[in-house]
Amino acid sequence: MRLISFSTPAGQSFGVVRDQAVFDLSKRLDGRFADLKSLIAADALAQARQACGTGDGDFALDTVTLEPVIPNPQQIFCVGLNYAEHVKETNRETTENPVIFMRVPASQVGAGSPMLRPPESVQFDYEGEIAVIIGRGGRRIAEADAWGHVAGYSCYNDGSVRDWQRHTGQWGPGKNFYRTGAFGPWMVTSDEIEPNAVMTLVTRLNGLEVQRATTEMLIHGIARQIAYLSTFTPLFPGDVIVTGTPGGVGAKRNPPLFMKAGDVVEVEIDRVGILSNPIADEV
Repeated sequence: MRLISFSTPAGQSFGVVRDQAVFDLSKRLDGRFADLKSLIAADALAQARQACGTGDGDFALDTVTLEPVIPNPQQIFCVGLNYAEHVKETNRETTENPVIFMRVPASQVGAGSPMLRPPESVQFDYEGEIAVIIGRGGRRIAEADAWGHVAGYSCYNDGSVRDWQRHTGQWGPGKNFYRTGAFGPWMVTSDEIEPNAVMTLVTRLNGLEVQRATTEMLIHGIARQIAYLSTFTPLFPGDVIVTGTPGGVGAKRNPPLFMKAGDVVEVEIDRVGILSNPIADEV
């Protein structure tokens, strides 16, 4: 099942995408859940399937505005330096434990919306990644149990303002400019992607492939990330884990390849779909 958060002139909602139709779950479930995060927290995916039935949807997909899959996560964790080629190109060392930083919800947009290059920098870089959405929360989750806490998977572009990222040893400013990241287009539920499945991640800038990797290449796998994060803080339904970007980022190319207004960047995961966003200058 493919789940989205979306908006129309009438307001924000959430639903199921089937073919090119959107089934409005806020309407079909009589407002019992405020948003997609609430649906996940209530473990109500079976209700969502039943509410869609076999008929037509409520909207055509191309008539709604896609929002970040979870617009209001309590926590967005990002894992840095988690592919060997990316570690190599940044001249860093592989760490025994995952490198963790945070993003804030206002730093992301949904599929199709512009990722904004801020006026303070021209070093706006792409980072294609696989996002994991937590379904069942928990603390000190064992790796062996981690897959039971996953609601689903999505595409993520951890858009990075590189010079601001390098201001200090802390990456937060360069990772959290307003509307610089992207999350979508939808969440594919975990019942469609088996635990530890091999997924292929590809990033394209203006049609040119710039990154390619599989989950077999992760230094710290998804189950390990869940176990590590839940050791120092509880995980909650709707939390997002952005699992790391492969080698090939624009800042480490010769010459550097940064995103600019008019560009189109795509992040594709073979088991999920394609997250596509234009680039625009923030005004």
